[in-house]
Amino acid sequence: MRLDKTDFKIMRILQENSKITNLDLSKRIGLSPAPTLERVKKLENGGAIKSYHAVLDAELMGIKVQTFVLVVIDWQKENALDRFIEHMKSFDAIVECHIITGEADALLKIQCKDIASYEKLLFGEISSLQEVERIKTLMTLSSVKKSNILPIEYEIQGKIVV
Repeated sequence: MRLDKTDFKIMRILQENSKITNLDLSKRIGLSPAPTLERVKKLENGGAIKSYHAVLDAELMGIKVQTFVLVVIDWQKENALDRFIEHMKSFDAIVECHIITGEADALLKIQCKDIASYEKLLFGEISSLQEVERIKTLMTLSSVKKSNILPIEYEIQGKIVV
């Protein structure tokens, strides 16, 4: 799929406000509504736009604890990585799981309603997995920046726009 600067502009605008009307979007990118809608559909069908969703306030939802957990995988176990990944997909409180390099093999982002829930997940579930050799918790005290917007750049009249 080839993307041009108009596509990038559309994606940047939709990241910031996915509820924008097609008419308003078309005005902001300088096209009429029909071609704007065609471009959005092309971006959706081509996989550049994966989904639209609401971002919820975790604290308001009663989710008060956020941690990051470094996991060292026990590579002596057969199919350790594949089995570890399958286990991670089964826990709703694990909202992100990244395979990484460095002092650990995986980085988990966990969100729970309270410390007791986190403790139950960590000691009752994650640490008891055969594929897990060692874990290290990094407790979030506060979040100073949180964004779901990718840093898309595009050029307008020779000037880079972020």
